[in-house]
Amino acid sequence: MREQILYYAVKYKGEWKYIQKAIEANEPWKKIEYNGNFVTVLDEEYPEKLRKLQYAPWILFYEGNLALLDRKSAGIIGSRDASEKGVEMCRTLCRHLSNKYVVVSGLAKGIDSIAHQCSLNRGTIGVIGCGLDVIYPKQNEALYKTMRKNHLILSEYPKGVAPLAFHFPWRNRILAALSDVVIVVEAKKRSGSMLTVNEALALDIPVYCMPHAFGDAYGEGGNLLIAQGAGILSDITDIELI
Repeated sequence: MREQILYYAVKYKGEWKYIQKAIEANEPWKKIEYNGNFVTVLDEEYPEKLRKLQYAPWILFYEGNLALLDRKSAGIIGSRDASEKGVEMCRTLCRHLSNKYVVVSGLAKGIDSIAHQCSLNRGTIGVIGCGLDVIYPKQNEALYKTMRKNHLILSEYPKGVAPLAFHFPWRNRILAALSDVVIVVEAKKRSGSMLTVNEALALDIPVYCMPHAFGDAYGEGGNLLIAQGAGILSDITDIELI
């Protein structure tokens, strides 16, 4: 059935619900050649952390070191339009986390990119919303090349699939589930970061936020989460205690 799932994933461009329908209907399929690495929900190598998801990915396409999934990990998320203060905070955070955690993020611009770049000395995992042969955003091309070789990039979408807007909120469930803890560097009230937090909370994964000054729009989401009971990282000591 492993090859059957691959066939459906390629046919339906990684769309979870269509793959499910094909499996349930036992649609006709054939063995195909796929130029790339993949692991299905039926394989031993499939990450156990994802099995607790209501909509666990049927298949994961990957490049890099799959063994990173076995290590303790921290999801670091934040604004794509990162502020200077947010970038500084993210660098400080990663510098003090890198001796304990593999960093998981979404390989987007802004905080995601900074989190990956600052974690190349320890290990980092990128979860993307398109095919592994599609570099998005283009400005991360060098980062992609480094991570493909020495770290790990994951996607439930086969090669050739474009970075459609609705893919990114959906992939956030994977990013959250792979994390032992999720940390919000900065986030507005309405943002993809807040969607990732919701996924983490549904899975009982601890959420921490870095506080922002009164009136700072970049910190409204994180400050709201702190008010609602999320952990607060107010200094280096707090970070080192995670």
